[in-house]
Amino acid sequence: MRVGMGYDVHRLVEGRPLILGGVAIPFEKGLMGHSDADVLLHAVCDALLGAAGLGDIGMHFPDSDPRYKDISSITLLAKVMGRVREAGYRIANLDAVVTAQAPRLSPFREAMVDSIGRALGLEAHRINIKFTTTEKLGAMGKGEGMGALCVALLENPP
Repeated sequence: MRVGMGYDVHRLVEGRPLILGGVAIPFEKGLMGHSDADVLLHAVCDALLGAAGLGDIGMHFPDSDPRYKDISSITLLAKVMGRVREAGYRIANLDAVVTAQAPRLSPFREAMVDSIGRALGLEAHRINIKFTTTEKLGAMGKGEGMGALCVALLENPP
């Protein structure tokens, strides 16, 4: 068994859609980044890559590569899962937390779990997503950005 951790933060800006966990969230701002800037999926990707000993998302999908401009992070996640499988692992479980002052994200939890589960070929009971605020402290608390942390547990198939 191997464990990996992933963390990501992006700035919130006007004029971009907000995508979290592969789900479009109605909000007046979106996350700025080279791809769709889905902080949750980027953290999941890094956790999976780390657990498999495969580096990080920036090594596999550099923001200097125009092929990844505005790419869906669900696409990146599916590619990461392929690499994890090629390395001989399967996912035991994922546990993630998203930090955002607004909007309220808990109504979208089930859709995010479903989206991630489809991309990974993983049952919903193996995916846990939590949401928290920073009680208005710091840049995230002022609504300037969002962050996510994920821990992945991988196992070798029998």
